[in-house]
Amino acid sequence: MLLHCAHARYVWNLAVEQHSHWQKGRRSAPGFAEQCKQLTEARAASEWLRAGNVDVQQQALKDFAYAKQARFSAGFGEPTWRKKHKHEGFRVIGTDRVPACRDDGTPLLNGKGKQVMSRSVVVRKLNKHWAQVPGCGWVRFRLSRRQPPDAKTFRVTCHNGQWHVAFAVIPEPIEAPGNGETVGIDRGLTITAHLSDGRVLNCPQLTAKERARIRKHQRRAARAAKNSPAKQAEYAKVAQLRAREANRRKDWAEKTSTMLASEFDVIRFEKLNIRNMTRTARGTVAEPGRNVRAKAGLNRSILAQGWGMLRSRAEHKAPGRVEDVPAPYTSLRCSDCGWIEKNSRKSQAEFVCVSCGFTCNADLNASINVAAGHAGGTTTTPGRSPVREPQLASR
Repeated sequence: MLLHCAHARYVWNLAVEQHSHWQKGRRSAPGFAEQCKQLTEARAASEWLRAGNVDVQQQALKDFAYAKQARFSAGFGEPTWRKKHKHEGFRVIGTDRVPACRDDGTPLLNGKGKQVMSRSVVVRKLNKHWAQVPGCGWVRFRLSRRQPPDAKTFRVTCHNGQWHVAFAVIPEPIEAPGNGETVGIDRGLTITAHLSDGRVLNCPQLTAKERARIRKHQRRAARAAKNSPAKQAEYAKVAQLRAREANRRKDWAEKTSTMLASEFDVIRFEKLNIRNMTRTARGTVAEPGRNVRAKAGLNRSILAQGWGMLRSRAEHKAPGRVEDVPAPYTSLRCSDCGWIEKNSRKSQAEFVCVSCGFTCNADLNASINVAAGHAGGTTTTPGRSPVREPQLASR
């Protein structure tokens, strides 16, 4: 399987190199059909490449063609170089043929009136928990769902020594409960997600013992000889612990987004630009940044909460029912009287309105404002900042 990963990565990188030399005025870069012909010639000339699966290698070229088209349709950048130990994976297309149907269930016919056949992955269920798929030899995998998936392709990846298989299936969205309830979610560092109904949800992190183990392995790796097996082994142990943290974060985001989509009709989040919030403060050589280490620690804390993952997964499971509320002043606005004042936020967890005396948890107050769609606005003279101290009237 590692050899299949190497073949797919090698073919992908060759395609990247071909298109990187293209310039305006030259003939167009080779497409998928022409690259498949070149792949046939390369397999005939290379014994190492010929030892691999041709379907895996052609599918890598197909993925590259999709990535080139995604620049215009999905807004992604140019396909980049794939590295060993970092981008380990390959895609396998199904070998079974099944009749293709439209969305309404009617058969799909071609121009001559014949039935169109589509591919399907053959999944052989072994028992309640295990099944196997072909394509790179019959490979056994553990079922995470009750029924084997019905997909056209699947992708095999390896992360930190752990192999995963993912089937290309678009799940059905979760139906709205129809209770008319709206929830607002305030995301933070101390509390990952504070719901407007009072519930507090925290993304699981590494335990104190696990963090101590990471520091221990990092110290050992720093003291080991350069490029030695001992250094690589210590870094591999650190990567396993980091992968465990990422798996916990993904599991929490999946379960939380499912709960939100099944219990509420409308889900409202603060509109946060996470990419700008986690931008580095390093600066340039001419203008170096300040407090770079502190900002890097803040960025790691923000990314460890899984804010963006929770928002995207909720949108996937409840399409059309997720809304974004502008973030300014949601934590400064009183959810009881609507007065906006910066002095009302006494601390990270305490909110006391200076106008009506309403007392509440600061995160809960912000989530209530998000649920109501209240953001920005002003309670003072138009044109004046709502958080500005009162000024004497000018003569």
